[in-house]
Amino acid sequence: MMYKTKIEKYLKGDPIIWFIVILLSVLSIFVVYSATGTLAYRHMAGNTEYYLMKHTVLVFLSFFAMWIAHKIDYRYYSKISRLFLLISVPLLIFTWKFGTTINEATRWLTIPIINQVFQPSDLAKLALITNLAAMLSKRQQHIENLKETLIPMLMWSGLICGLIALTDFSSAILLLVTCLLILFIGRVPVKYLALLIIVGVLAGALAFSIGQRGETVVSRLEEFLDPTEIPFQAKQSYIAIATGGITGKGPGRSDQRNFLPHPYSDFIYAIIIEEYGITGGIVVVLLYLGLLWRGILTASKSDRAFGGLLSAGLSFALVMQAMINMGVAVGLGPITGLPLPLVSMGGTSLLFTGLALGIILSVSRGEIHEIEGRHNELKNIQNAA
Repeated sequence: MMYKTKIEKYLKGDPIIWFIVILLSVLSIFVVYSATGTLAYRHMAGNTEYYLMKHTVLVFLSFFAMWIAHKIDYRYYSKISRLFLLISVPLLIFTWKFGTTINEATRWLTIPIINQVFQPSDLAKLALITNLAAMLSKRQQHIENLKETLIPMLMWSGLICGLIALTDFSSAILLLVTCLLILFIGRVPVKYLALLIIVGVLAGALAFSIGQRGETVVSRLEEFLDPTEIPFQAKQSYIAIATGGITGKGPGRSDQRNFLPHPYSDFIYAIIIEEYGITGGIVVVLLYLGLLWRGILTASKSDRAFGGLLSAGLSFALVMQAMINMGVAVGLGPITGLPLPLVSMGGTSLLFTGLALGIILSVSRGEIHEIEGRHNELKNIQNAA
């Protein structure tokens, strides 16, 4: 009981979200260690623990970022979201023209001194979702006002999604779908949602013509739709899944990590199934669905429109990305390059995932405090009577 009280003192908000995050983080450390063993041996002079230590530090930093974010009143994020949105625009443009190229994509900026790469699209996605939630909550009484309400939201959504699409089409499409969901939940009429789709298509077409990933998008779609040829990555992923069976080969016993490109990021779900079986794969899916359930539950309990829209938007964004990553690994979609949130090895993407989850927890923490406050107020009234 004493330990429970201490945990509740420091970890506020929805306890199930905390539990899911801890489980996925522990799984991440185990699987990344297994998936990077061969890579570390080849490139780090046999030091197989190099990537394990680096990833573990990032997992704990992500957890710390989540803890800090959940301690801050979520309404504060409404005030700073526009600032970070404005910062994101030049960062995305600079990345497109002068960014660091990794795996044939220029999506990163290298931070001087610490020599750590940073993906501006992570900041832009978080800022856009938060700002959309803020704009919608403030304009609920004028939701159909085209000039004051809808045009700013359409403009920001199209601009940010278009800039991200210059270097990362998959993330841009996912963000556009998230924006549509937020606007739908925010009671924006369907006819105006169609306007956002048109804006997104136009921004995507421009990014396709002048961006870096147009040819890659076409080739991956053609490979996915071609029934006679399976891409090398997909083939190795299928082998990993097929040989995993029901219970898997056991932790650290993957064979396909030696052949599968990016087994620690894009295709980490295939390694999970190979080592932990279909059973482990199903458990991971259920954990993400549980995360979505608690995020939506937090949104439904929120008395403020901003809190509800923010929690719903961030929950959908994280879980949809997870489902796309897992779907690619099992052959349900073309290869995208999207990592598995909380599990894949990453740098700043892990930190921004932690921030997003911390904001969701901040919303749930705020609602719990309000419910407790109303309960205490009612109790005082009853005692006074």
